[in-house]
Amino acid sequence: MKRLDRKDLLGLEGMSAEELKLILDTAQSFREISERPVKKVPALRGKTVVNLFFEPSTRTRASFELAEKRLSADNVNISKSTSSVVKGESLRDTAENLQAMKIDVIVIRHSASGAPHFLASLLDASVINAGDGAHEHPTQGLLDVFTLRDKLGDLNDKKIVIVGDIAHSRVARSNIFGLVTLGARVTVCGPPTMMPVKIEDLGVSVETDLRRAVEGADAVNVLRVQLERQNVNLFPSLAEYSVIYGVNKDIVAGMKPDGVVLHPGPMNRGVEISHDVADSDRAVILQQVTNGVAVRMAVLYLICEGARESAFDEPAEVEQQLNTKSV
Repeated sequence: MKRLDRKDLLGLEGMSAEELKLILDTAQSFREISERPVKKVPALRGKTVVNLFFEPSTRTRASFELAEKRLSADNVNISKSTSSVVKGESLRDTAENLQAMKIDVIVIRHSASGAPHFLASLLDASVINAGDGAHEHPTQGLLDVFTLRDKLGDLNDKKIVIVGDIAHSRVARSNIFGLVTLGARVTVCGPPTMMPVKIEDLGVSVETDLRRAVEGADAVNVLRVQLERQNVNLFPSLAEYSVIYGVNKDIVAGMKPDGVVLHPGPMNRGVEISHDVADSDRAVILQQVTNGVAVRMAVLYLICEGARESAFDEPAEVEQQLNTKSV
């Protein structure tokens, strides 16, 4: 595949293996920018990106901001508390007013599932989903897959276990869509009360016993309990959850010797993951954060180029941009 022929990135569901590989290969090219003394290239000079975040965020928001700056795009950051939404303005009116200022991309995080899709259907500007409710978080899914491919190589037939609050996790869904498309064997594990009905229909295996789930696993992706999205108590206590579903050194011992542990953050140490695992050589959590900037650079670049009549033909041709004098 030679280009990402999409105006928007709303989710990984339905994305082809060729599209996923194009993004991952492009991110590989962009990753070295962050290792330069001057971490900037003119790839998106003249483009304007608005980061519209209606939910709290540290990693995702900072990562997008850095990605935009390193591509030389102009950016504007808007949070719910500083927008006219607090005065009663609708999401549609907010977005259409921003588009009237001739912006190119809106990166949106919203508590309502489908909010990015709604905006994409209205706007000429490109829309990138930075997390919508409990639906999807596509760039997190991409950076997780990128990190796994970097550590494990070809993901075909690799056993990947996703542990935790599957029902309320947008990260879990994006990971599942991306990993299954690339041929990985995905197992989801968690309390039955946190397991979506018919999750098997997405091509995954379901396990409620954590020790059985991680046996022979190439990687374990640990999710936190999404208390802010739960309307009722789904387990007796955090202490009991930690005993049954917490990933500690005894659990990790059941993985393959070279298996890795991921976590999308923020971590609740001592609940879903122990200190000794989070700080161990097995953990690639900080590498995920580093890779997130490169992946979001790739997404922004490909979305902007895909919206033009002409685009670079191959990920390798991104090297022409990378070799351009930094600014």
